Amino acid sequence: MTFELPKLPYAYDALSPYMSAETLEYHHDKHHKAYVDKGNELAEKAGMGGKSLEEVVVASFKDKSQQALFNNAGQHWNHIHFWNWMAPKGGGRKMPGTLEKSITESFGDFDTFRGKFIEAGMTQFGSGWAWLVLGPNGKLEIMKTPNGENPLAHGKTAILGADVWEHSYYIDYRNARQKYLEAFVDNLVNWEHVAEMFEKGPLKVAA
Repeated sequence: MTFELPKLPYAYDALSPYMSAETLEYHHDKHHKAYVDKGNELAEKAGMGGKSLEEVVVASFKDKSQQALFNNAGQHWNHIHFWNWMAPKGGGRKMPGTLEKSITESFGDFDTFRGKFIEAGMTQFGSGWAWLVLGPNGKLEIMKTPNGENPLAHGKTAILGADVWEHSYYIDYRNARQKYLEAFVDNLVNWEHVAEMFEKGPLKVAA
């Protein structure tokens, strides 16, 4: 398949004041587009042009000679979902019941989940991501990854991810990563999309 830059599912200013139009313009139109363009070039060179994006991510992660391809394919996958993991008037505790039940069973309560998710983003040194993932056993857990690495590469299914690269938040929050993560959970998360990914269950990708 050819990587394609998806359109944002909302207007550039729709997430304001928690994420500005300027941040979305740079992040989507420049950073994500660069991953798409470079990923297409490298996938073709690697003979992976016919594979699905998920297959490219897994195959390039396993082949250390394809690190550059993995970086771009991984970030493309991450960002396709990142835009959908946010919504105007999102965030907070209102979420579909099955997801809420699983979060409570996995973490004890929503506040504990919130704290652990923010902590994962805060303790990821340098660029990377904080994740809520569905393990092969169906249990929810928190993890973090460096750079463009994602749970998919480790056999786990991401159902929520927060980008903690500085280009995600520096225009709006400068170096206050914690304020960005708090705003993300409290005001931006599209719980309907998270629940949709949760209901699909563990993602199975051909090795």
